[in-house]
Amino acid sequence: MIEGILLEGLIYGIMVLAVLITFRILNFADMTVDGSFPLGAAIMAVCLLKGFPSALAFCLAFLGGAAAGLVTALIHTRLKIPDLLSGILTMTMLYSINLRVMGSRANLSLLRVRTLFTSIGEWAGGFMPSQAAIVILCVIVVALIKTALDIFFHTDFGLSMGALGANPQLVISQGMNPDVIKMCGISLANGLVAVSGGFAAMYQGFADVGLGTGMIVSGLASLMIGEFLIRSNRISALTLRVLLGSILYRALMYLARTYGYYIHMTANDLKLITGLLIIICIVVSRHGFRSGLAKKPVKRGNL
Repeated sequence: MIEGILLEGLIYGIMVLAVLITFRILNFADMTVDGSFPLGAAIMAVCLLKGFPSALAFCLAFLGGAAAGLVTALIHTRLKIPDLLSGILTMTMLYSINLRVMGSRANLSLLRVRTLFTSIGEWAGGFMPSQAAIVILCVIVVALIKTALDIFFHTDFGLSMGALGANPQLVISQGMNPDVIKMCGISLANGLVAVSGGFAAMYQGFADVGLGTGMIVSGLASLMIGEFLIRSNRISALTLRVLLGSILYRALMYLARTYGYYIHMTANDLKLITGLLIIICIVVSRHGFRSGLAKKPVKRGNL
């Protein structure tokens, strides 16, 4: 049970890190997540079925997600379409693209394909449970991604990206193009979402065209839960708390699935629970319990 919660929390935590970049740091309501997540899963499945190494599959998944994010950013910055509608348009188009990536099939099975998870499980089978070894692998991967993001947001470009969401005029006054920064940030975020989708495909044993349905909602729920755990504006704390929020969200969903029958709750009610959870988080935050990241510019001293 604990291993499963940690594993899901870490895998989907990569996606929540991406939601942090778009919704909190860039202040950009990006709905592309629901399309780029299954895109990463589709690319991963196709690559593994063709015998590609897992490292190459992850790189291709990241590039595919980054390309999807770039399309959203171009629609927003060049065509002057609102951010929310831009993401919805890209998400809608990605449904057809994901089907084409998977060869016009809605589902690809990986149960008989050797993946990174199965290799790690077989390698560690002699001295530890396979699932524990997979959890350790995910901890290492997520820690590396978190550290890379922390370092990136300490650079001048990362600081400019952090300031863009709170004060675009400040970025313009420094002689930087806010559209370029926004395109880089959205591309980076959706690349991470696609990587998360690739991990999810390996973990679940399949890639499905509908895998991203409601993904942005669960990401927002994890993000908001994390904001109640740690109150800080330091980027290292921000990335840590969204990961903790992702794990806690998966734990809550596990409890709902396991013990929900006491109140006549089924798996069909999980989306309802997630929506109510977000509403509760928003209402509570309006009463002064939010850390204030969305309202405060990211300053050099706070990172």
